[in-house]
Amino acid sequence: MFKQMGLLTGTAISAALVLAACGGDDEGTNGEAGGEGNGDETYEVRFLTEELEGQLQYEYAQEFADRLEEKTDGRITTDVFEFGALGSEVNQFQEIQNGNVEFAIVSPGFTGTTVQEGQLFALQFLFSDDEDVNYQVLNESEALNEGLSEKYEEYNVKPLAYWSEGGMQWTGNSPLREPADFENFQMRTQESTLIQTSYEQYGADPTPLSWEELYTSLQLGNIDGQENPIFFIEDANFHEVQDHMTISDHNIYVAMTTVNTDFYNSLPDDLREAVDEVVDEMRPIAHEMQLEMNEDLLTAIEEDEDNPTEIYTLSEEERDAFRELAEPMQDFFRDDVGEDGAAILDQLLEEIEEAEAESGN
Repeated sequence: MFKQMGLLTGTAISAALVLAACGGDDEGTNGEAGGEGNGDETYEVRFLTEELEGQLQYEYAQEFADRLEEKTDGRITTDVFEFGALGSEVNQFQEIQNGNVEFAIVSPGFTGTTVQEGQLFALQFLFSDDEDVNYQVLNESEALNEGLSEKYEEYNVKPLAYWSEGGMQWTGNSPLREPADFENFQMRTQESTLIQTSYEQYGADPTPLSWEELYTSLQLGNIDGQENPIFFIEDANFHEVQDHMTISDHNIYVAMTTVNTDFYNSLPDDLREAVDEVVDEMRPIAHEMQLEMNEDLLTAIEEDEDNPTEIYTLSEEERDAFRELAEPMQDFFRDDVGEDGAAILDQLLEEIEEAEAESGN
């Protein structure tokens, strides 16, 4: 299991920029000088994640933190916080907004009530089935890295990178192979109107719930199923309390590496450049981490004789039945979020199509 692995082969990553400028003299430690700086400002920052030690976000953050400390010769040191240290996923977004933490990994699904445009990541069957295409789009998309990022910056949160934690899969206390299987199915979702409406399209009864409550809710039968990348399903032990897993790849789980905008802008130029360099270094690392972790932990689920799980992979025909019900949600998104969000979605769709064409898909 990954939590015992010591980190991925050759790509060990462990993570985090945890924010809160301090140290040195008052001007330098508070990061108020900005500009070129005098070369001796030091910062102790906090990096907040939505996962636990050993899981992808936390390991990403720790590697980020280690690289940033080395690159800045110790002028930026980081404490990485795992999920729950500073409240729920929604509370954590408020922490980064308010500057109580400097860095955070944020899931857009938990920000939809604030930045409605971020709900586009909840649109099922939006991205490519090709992981490399999605890697390219997330890194290079103007729709995301400019258009959507500007929406977050209005709330004092600057996205530094968008990256995938892998394909989303379903688990259930009964098989999930066709939309009819979701009829009256209590489906755990994030706090997102779009996600909830998407599952209503399948006939499910969506129930918003923080993941810290999810294992017990599944165990007690209060919730019938959930969606997550494979690595998270295994590491959170959801397969212990769910008999069925469907490899649906109906979406990818996108995370955002973010920084408090005021803090970022206050950094001396050389330290801000160091942050940007680490962000770029982490892009291929995160990609390889999730590919390896999801593959290894799928094997772990398959080989767990104490908790046998029926694993079923949807055929393309079966996926198309869900896709047909999911595609109208793009218009729901356009109507719900307005003109700017619609423009971001339309541009992103064009970028995905262009990237797929370039890859030969």
